[in-house]
Amino acid sequence: MSARTPLDKAVYRRRNVVERCVHRLRQWRAIATRYGKRPDRYLAAIALASTLIWLDT
Repeated sequence: MSARTPLDKAVYRRRNVVERCVHRLRQWRAIATRYGKRPDRYLAAIALASTLIWLDT
């Protein structure tokens, strides 16, 4: 069994922000189910959803 590393609060805080962002993006059905099979359309959906989330906050 390996020794536990100490908790770095700054790293945990940044990770939490990323995880919350991914969770909000997954609420968009087209992103969660990946309707757009082409990578460019999937990235466009992520960009659109991210922009709308950013404008909402």
